[in-house]
Amino acid sequence: MAGHSKWANIKRRKGAQDAKRGKLFTKLLREVTVATKQGGGDPGGNPRLRAAIQECKGNNVPNDKIDKAIAKGSGDLEGANYEEIVYEGYAPSGVAVMIEAMTDNRNRTVGEIRHVFGKYGGNLGENGCVGYLFEKRGYFQVDPESMGEDDFMELALELEVDDVTIEDDSYELFTDPGQYADIRQALEDREVKVESGQLAMVPSTSVEVEGDKLPKVFRLLEALEDLDDVQNVWSNVAADEALLEAAAG
Repeated sequence: MAGHSKWANIKRRKGAQDAKRGKLFTKLLREVTVATKQGGGDPGGNPRLRAAIQECKGNNVPNDKIDKAIAKGSGDLEGANYEEIVYEGYAPSGVAVMIEAMTDNRNRTVGEIRHVFGKYGGNLGENGCVGYLFEKRGYFQVDPESMGEDDFMELALELEVDDVTIEDDSYELFTDPGQYADIRQALEDREVKVESGQLAMVPSTSVEVEGDKLPKVFRLLEALEDLDDVQNVWSNVAADEALLEAAAG
C-alpha cells in the first residue's frame, strides 16, 4: 500500500500559500454554498456539504459565515448563482493541469484562464485532454509525530481506506470520495492529528521536470490559483524534493 507522494507535498505547500493570500475563506464558503444548492442544507443528508463544513471548521472559518453561506445556497439569502466548470490544459514541460472553477460568468472565467496559460507558456486544452490522468479521491495527511508507523497502518486497516503512503515527514491516507466526510469524522473522533484533508484530483502518472524548468511551471500554477473564480488547481508535476522546495517556496 505504501509509496511516495510528491503530489501531496506540492499541494501542502500551495495550501499554506493560499491561506496567506487571504482567499481561502472565500473559496471554502463558496463550496458550502454550491454544495447546499446541489444537495440541500442538511449536512446529515448531504455528504458534500458535510465535508465542506468540516473543511471550513478545520481552517477556523467562523460559524456565522458558514451559516450565511448555507442560507445563500438554500435561497434564504440572495447571492451569486455559481456553476461548476472544469478546465484542462498543459503547463510548460508537458505537465498536465486541471482547474476546478466556480463562476457566475463563464466568459469571464475562461478568458482569464486562457490569458494565464498564454502568459506563462502553457496551453488551455479541450475537455478530456488530461482528465483521464486524474482520479477524484479523498486525501488526508497525518502528522507522523502523532503515532508510529505500525499504529498508522493499523488505523488505515481499521478505517478501510483505499491506499496509504508513508514518508519521513508525513503519513497519507487516500479514500473513495464518497467516504471522505465519514473518514474525516472518524479521524476526529479518534483525535488523530490531521494536518490537511481535501477532496483531490490525484494524478495516476507524474511528469518529471528538471530544476531550471520548474519555476516556469509553478508560476503558471500560482497564477491560476490567484484567479478569484478558481477553486483548485491540480497538476502531475514531479521533481527532486529539494527542487520542489525551491520552486514552490
